[in-house]
Amino acid sequence: MQAYLVIRDGARWTDVFRLEVGRRFLIGRASTNHIVIRDDRASRQHAELFEKAGHWVIRDLQSRNGTVVDERTIQGDHRLEPGQTIVLAGCHMTFVEQLADAFEKEFSARPDSGDQQTAEVAARGRRPEGDEPSEDDLESAQIVKRQKRLALLESASSGPAAPAAPGIAPSLARIAFTLARCDSPTAAATAALAAVTQEASVANGAVLVLAPAAPAAAQHLTVVATRQPEGRGYHRLTDVLAQQVLRDGEALLVRNLRGDAQLVRQDSHGQFSTTSAICAPIRQHGEIRGILHIYSSDTEPQLTPDRLELVLGVAENLGLALTNLQQKIDLTQSLKQSRRQLNQLREQLHDRQLLIGNSPALQAVRRAIEMAGPTGATVLIRGESGVGKELVAAALHAHSPRRDEPFVCLNCAALSPTLLESELFGHEKGAFTGATERKIGKFEAADGGTLMLDEIGEMNLEIQAKFLRVLEGHPFERVGGNAPLRANVRVLAATNRDLEQAIREGKFRADLYFRLQVLELLVPPLRERIEDIEPLAEHFAARFAREMGRRIDGLTPEARAKLRVHHWPGNVRELRNAIERAVVLCPGPQIDDSDLVLTNLQLEPLKSSAAAPPPAESDLVSLEELERHHIYRTLAATGGNKSRAASLLGIERSTLDRKLKRYEEA
Repeated sequence: MQAYLVIRDGARWTDVFRLEVGRRFLIGRASTNHIVIRDDRASRQHAELFEKAGHWVIRDLQSRNGTVVDERTIQGDHRLEPGQTIVLAGCHMTFVEQLADAFEKEFSARPDSGDQQTAEVAARGRRPEGDEPSEDDLESAQIVKRQKRLALLESASSGPAAPAAPGIAPSLARIAFTLARCDSPTAAATAALAAVTQEASVANGAVLVLAPAAPAAAQHLTVVATRQPEGRGYHRLTDVLAQQVLRDGEALLVRNLRGDAQLVRQDSHGQFSTTSAICAPIRQHGEIRGILHIYSSDTEPQLTPDRLELVLGVAENLGLALTNLQQKIDLTQSLKQSRRQLNQLREQLHDRQLLIGNSPALQAVRRAIEMAGPTGATVLIRGESGVGKELVAAALHAHSPRRDEPFVCLNCAALSPTLLESELFGHEKGAFTGATERKIGKFEAADGGTLMLDEIGEMNLEIQAKFLRVLEGHPFERVGGNAPLRANVRVLAATNRDLEQAIREGKFRADLYFRLQVLELLVPPLRERIEDIEPLAEHFAARFAREMGRRIDGLTPEARAKLRVHHWPGNVRELRNAIERAVVLCPGPQIDDSDLVLTNLQLEPLKSSAAAPPPAESDLVSLEELERHHIYRTLAATGGNKSRAASLLGIERSTLDRKLKRYEEA
């Protein structure tokens, strides 16, 4: 059972489509159809053909503009008879079972001028220039024209573009400059709407946008700007048209709307006063995020295709303006948030750099910081665990000319020797298992600033040698690399170990010890500055209460008394943790003694050179002998370099020469 569709262009047939039993054939505007009708009046899937019970049937797929068979609009399924003519969106197709019948019956007579014009429309996929259907030509509302891209923006590679309406480019340029001066999305929407309604000579319209996270659905559109005559309201875009624009991404020109409840809403008097409308998609970042809608009333002329081009161009410009304004808003908000975070970090950093207390011991530390901070000398900070050595190092950095440069800390006890070397000097990609990319070390990261090495006494001897070379000004290489690198870094070292004992045991290099001990700063334990306990406790209580959102009004007298008599083996760290725990668990407005949980742990105090046990009387020597011994030991550590030794001793080279000469003559 063979059958054919002969597609006609005026007096000539242009194509023949053979129908096969058992297959359904789709006709429509979409490129996925079997027969593609490139006309704006065609629906994406307009109709379908199929064989049923030995006959061929055409079914209209609820198209907007209908399907006509022999000058009669069909509803649902229609059985085709040989010789019948199907008219679909201006395209004429003749159904035949024998091709000879088509040539004898359909093409024996020359078509009139109207048929010729309609055929040209089907061939070009659009109406002839200046030819618009009148109201008499349209039995019901029709989508007269669809347009996805602005003709002015069509590239040469995509083929010949539809000609733009005359005078549209200057209008779009004026509107673009207007939108560029808007300072908010609402202002841009209002300006675009005012300009497009004025250019289109209509008084009604709106801009509707989707919420940022909302899907592209008609029910999620929100009106952000409207325009209508005084005393009249805006007739909102119907869901049917909105959904077509959001789904297909095409601007629509719809005419003959009067009385169509699906495509237009009633006014306040229950009347359908809208006669034509244009809906254009507003795109942001390539996605449809809104619709520009204008319409004419029964007192205004119907909208034309050149107005469609204008509205589409304004919608494109509005989308760009909204994108730029949103980026500006996001950037402003991000900048404000960054400033707030920066201020918070500065407050926290200042809070953590405070040396709380006024005890004589702490005042001595402050004086040492004020004197040593402005210099570039290496400082060895000694003290028990938890006394605040890193805080002292931060204060030294803050008092130095390097205060605006990086302050980098590294705990030498927290890493294995291999990882410590990588952290200090960096590594190249592939230097060892797991080195998937190049990493800069702490020396490079702290270039121009300060590097604080905590627990320096835990450093491996091999790394100590490499570390000493860098301190002496020699270049270094990343692990797995061979390019020499240099870094301008001030080194601060901290330890709670007895380095002198470590030197005697061969666990710490003496030359590195003398290099680090240019200036030595001993931070006293908390038990030696009891006057600072209460100010520190009040400071920590206020800080943790603020961070946790608790209302804590200091400590009770009983709690203060309990803090004063404690021996504080964990020093300031233990006090801070005890107060933080109390703030979390405190049920009342003040921290009481029952809220404080203190340890009974006893630790051995740090044995430093300043706190060594007194020597026996037989071991005592004169000051001159002690000085000579120290000078010779320094010379040995520097390999006989007198200039370096004089620098470490803090004396002039000429002074060192005189002393050595005197020792030789004695």
